[in-house]
Amino acid sequence: MIELTGVSRYFKLGEQRVCALDSIDLRITAGDYVAVMGASGSGKSTLLNVLGLLDRPDSGCYRLNDIDTATLTEPALAQLRATALGFVFQSFHLIPRLSAAENIALPLVLAGVAPRQRQQRVAELLAALDLSDRARHTPAQLSGGQRQRVAIARAVVMQPRLLLADEPTGNLDSQSGRDVMQLLEQLNRQHGITLLVVTHDAQLGARARRQLRMADGRLISDSAGGVAP
Repeated sequence: MIELTGVSRYFKLGEQRVCALDSIDLRITAGDYVAVMGASGSGKSTLLNVLGLLDRPDSGCYRLNDIDTATLTEPALAQLRATALGFVFQSFHLIPRLSAAENIALPLVLAGVAPRQRQQRVAELLAALDLSDRARHTPAQLSGGQRQRVAIARAVVMQPRLLLADEPTGNLDSQSGRDVMQLLEQLNRQHGITLLVVTHDAQLGARARRQLRMADGRLISDSAGGVAP
């Protein structure tokens, strides 16, 4: 599903050239559950941005679903992001003036999905995530855990095969964090969605079936982890 070969990414910091990713080789198969761990500045967020087609590598090759992403135009990249990928962020990124149902439906609206089909898919997700009674609530009327569940519903409403989560429990209390991780793991286990979680939390990372560790833009270890209960 994912194949990186010699992928590097550089940034300019004043007059200095900083290597954020250094010749990364990586393969991730469909249905895997992977944690990417490392200290701040290790390159894990840059890796996530490259995998999520939010950033292009300066060198090397990134193939997603056997497509060489370097050959794609910006509109084609946007289309692939919208249909093949789902994103979950630490800060939720919900639109404040929209209700929970409207936030979840937004990708469907942008994709031109018919209203009746949108309503059905949103209603199914609200029920599955125990949010039906919060459908009309705005983000300000939801708890942190509920906001993240809405964000997860929005991320999977287009039925992507790859879900990228960047510190998904970072703004949550312990119990809400556990609930969110169990939900993500359920999507991976029951629906076969490939799950990649970026985290600095070793306990959270240990739940994944595979653990990648990064330092100074390099992939320094790739090991099997424990399957989450």
